[in-house]
This record gives sequence, C-alpha cells and structure tokens, in this order.
Amino acid sequence: MATKGAGATGPAAVALRAGWTRGLIELRQSFTNGADLLSHLLWPALMLIVLFFLRDTTFGTSGLLLGTLALPSILGMNAAMGMVTMSQVLTVEREDGTLLRAKATPNGMRGHLIGKVISVAGGLLADLAILLIPGVLLIDGLAVGGAGAWLTLAWVLVIGMVATLPIGAVLGSVFTSARSQGLVQLPVLGLIAVSGIFYPVTAMPQWVEWLAQAFPIYWLGLGMRSALLPDGAAAVEIGESWRHWETAGVLGVWAVAGLLVAPIVLRRMARRESGSSVAERRERALRRVG
Repeated sequence: MATKGAGATGPAAVALRAGWTRGLIELRQSFTNGADLLSHLLWPALMLIVLFFLRDTTFGTSGLLLGTLALPSILGMNAAMGMVTMSQVLTVEREDGTLLRAKATPNGMRGHLIGKVISVAGGLLADLAILLIPGVLLIDGLAVGGAGAWLTLAWVLVIGMVATLPIGAVLGSVFTSARSQGLVQLPVLGLIAVSGIFYPVTAMPQWVEWLAQAFPIYWLGLGMRSALLPDGAAAVEIGESWRHWETAGVLGVWAVAGLLVAPIVLRRMARRESGSSVAERRERALRRVG
C-alpha cells in the first residue's frame, strides 16, 4: 500500500497534474484574452477567404475543385504548424526567464513542458475546428458523412501532433531569442510551398515530390485528404493512392525521433539556463530596442 501511495504522489504524477492544470489554465486564457482570441480567429478566416476564391477552380482535367482539395490540406498544414507555435512559446519563455523559474521548483521543468503541450495541442484542435466547421459548409465535394472519415482524421491528427510537437520543443531549445527563432519560419514556409497544400504535388517536378515526402507536412496533408475527400480524389496523388500505411510509418518515424531527441535537448538546455544567461539575453534585447 505504501508503494502504491508513493507512486500516486511520485514526481512524475505531481508533474503531470501540475502540467495538466497549467495547460488548461493557459488554454482558457488564450480564448478569453482579446489579442489571443483574435489570433485564433484570424488565420482560419484568412484560409476560408482563400478557399472561397478557389472553390470553383478545377485542377487540370480531373474535374476536382482546388478548394475541395485544399481544405483538408490546409488542416494538415495547420496541424504541422503546431511545431512552430511550440518553438515560439519555448523560445520566448526561455528569453524572459520563465523556464529558469520553472527549473528552480521541484519537477518544475517537466510540469511546465507538459502544460505547454496541453495548451498548444488544445489551441491547435480549436483552430482546426474553427476552420473545418464553416469550411464543410462552404466547400462542396467533401466526403464527411461516414464514421470512417472522422476516424481517419483522428488517427492522422494524433500521430501528426506527436510527430511535430517534439520537433517544436527541440527548435525552441536551440534558439536563444525570439528574433533568431523567427528564422525557422522561412524553411517551414518553403516546405509548405512544395508539400501539395494549395496545389497537388504531382503537378511539380519529381525531385520536389521526393523532398516533400521526407517531411511531416506533406503526410499530414495527405492523411487529411484521405479522411475528407472521396476515393476518386486519390487519382491526383502520388501512386493514385492514399497510402495510409506510408502515412502512419513516416509520421511514426518522426514521432519516435522527436520523442527520443527532445528530452535530451531539453535537459541540456535546462542545465545551461542561469540567472546570468537570462540577464544577458535581456540586455541584448534592450540594446536592440535602443
């Protein structure tokens, strides 16, 4: 009985409870704060405007509408962008000393990171719903009537978040300032451009197809399309197939790699954090402002 009680109140359990509570509080605050709420609504609104103008444009001779193809792809892209959000949050909190304060408390770093995963993942799911619900009403040709579509969407989304959020944590640990972290968005935007999000990747050169398939953004887009589009839409995909096994495999490899590498990088980052390093970063930021 003593062992059982100790396990229930052990460091991991305490960190999990603290992180869960912290994540829910931050998630609630993001939807009650005016500026944060606007950021949740702005991006989906912009994407819906793009879809509205693409809704009657067909892709080649396939008869498929670009708006229909793009909506699931944009959902996959947004899911992948969770890694950028995670990296931004950790970089900012590293720069302003929040991570140092978390490090100073027992199991603070572990609980803090769990809270970040909860808040980022929760905000991501809310953003996807804000885009998907009106998108289904706006765009014709989606296959959302069966339970299989929502099951596929669910497993692709879960594996995709497990694959991308640890990458974001690694990137957030590598960059020491919000200014330098902004550079990560450039290659991400480049990958979005070649990953078949707004236009099928099969219309691009073959080397671009191979490049896109090496990263999670393409596979998240493909997985979302397989969930929400009719079977005939697979004709414009590589191999004219939804390739569910390949989707699960590639995202799974990224997930395993991220879960193995992220804790190592985060521990090293936490060990390097000190009051002097935070003060030095603040001084550099003030010099830039001045």
